[in-house]
Amino acid sequence: MIANERRDDLKAIDQLTIINSQQGLLAYLKQVWTYRSVALAIARRDLKVRYSQTFLGILWAVIQPLTGLVIFTIFFDRLIKIAIPGMSYPVFAFSGMVSWFFFTHIVYNAGVSLVESQDLIRKVYFPRILLLFAKTIVGLVEFGISMILLVALLFLHGYSTTWSIVFFPLFVVLNIAVGLSIALWLGALTIRYRDFHHIIPYVVNFGIWLTPVFYPVTLIPARLEWLMYWNPMAATIAGFRWSLIGGAAPARNYLLSFIPIIALLISGFAYFRKVEDQISDYV
Repeated sequence: MIANERRDDLKAIDQLTIINSQQGLLAYLKQVWTYRSVALAIARRDLKVRYSQTFLGILWAVIQPLTGLVIFTIFFDRLIKIAIPGMSYPVFAFSGMVSWFFFTHIVYNAGVSLVESQDLIRKVYFPRILLLFAKTIVGLVEFGISMILLVALLFLHGYSTTWSIVFFPLFVVLNIAVGLSIALWLGALTIRYRDFHHIIPYVVNFGIWLTPVFYPVTLIPARLEWLMYWNPMAATIAGFRWSLIGGAAPARNYLLSFIPIIALLISGFAYFRKVEDQISDYV
């Protein structure tokens, strides 16, 4: 079944016209939009392949975040006893984990998407950036499942939504932007330098310790607190928690994190377009 669906996807993609990465920005974006169905087809295939041959299937999307929540709660809440003023630790940790796991999914999977799709790249020509978007769509589906668990957790702990919930879509978009700002660079670089394929997991796993996912910012020494304001994911998670739970709005200093996000997005997109025509030569 999966093989037949893959052939159908290839037939649909096979009708695409060749895209020149040197064309104007608006023309390129128009091409991407015209063939957006390619990203949807690849995402649908990836979701089926990801869970079709597992015993628990889509339940893995539930088990994985819950396992992380249990581990963090036992270690940091029960043993170390980290205090979170005005918030239960499971809600604090899980709200950070949902945002962080979405980010890491985009960075890792989109970052290696070109390497993993070598057969597809050799057979047809289409905007390669759609491969990154397809991985983002898959991550968005799993993010949605985690959000259902988070809403249930908020309900069990007696939390109710506040007016800040209207900003929730903004921070979801910011979450995607932060992930893609790094994935664009990694996707373009990994295709030429395969060492990044092995480095990415280590960088992602180390990054969680530099981001207040399972610990509050108050644990960071005051002299180092400024580092958090330049961390895009620290800003994203702070806004994510605020939009869902309410309380004090994120500090205005977090606006500094927009500088690296914008810089990485623009430069990453420009570099990706520059090497897009050369990708087939390296796969």
